[in-house]
Amino acid sequence: QVQLVETGGESVQSGGSLRLSCAASAYTISSYCMGWFRQAPGKGREGVSSLDIRGANTWYADSVKGRFTISRDNAKNTLYLQMNNLKPEDTGMYYCARRLRLGPRCGSPFGNWGQGTQVTVSS
Repeated sequence: QVQLVETGGESVQSGGSLRLSCAASAYTISSYCMGWFRQAPGKGREGVSSLDIRGANTWYADSVKGRFTISRDNAKNTLYLQMNNLKPEDTGMYYCARRLRLGPRCGSPFGNWGQGTQVTVSS
């Protein structure tokens, strides 16, 4: 049963923008801390951003602060990642996931991974 589907990844030039979407089924994303992660070729998966159940507290990796914005649309049950001023080092497969435990805390463990969407930034 597919639960998270990421879309929006493309090939763009450095300095460009993309908005990734993560559509959820089977559960309500506003009931969970949700996160975006990415994996560059030959590297491990890293956290990019997270959003708590209230939608008020966010976390960003230092490498994307000031350039990426996480948000969600409760009516559409969809999580977003707005990415501006993209850099070649942002290239990778981007995944969304939910925290595997209920509650106000936002952090590991995450799971229920989507299939990912590819972002490629050329210089």
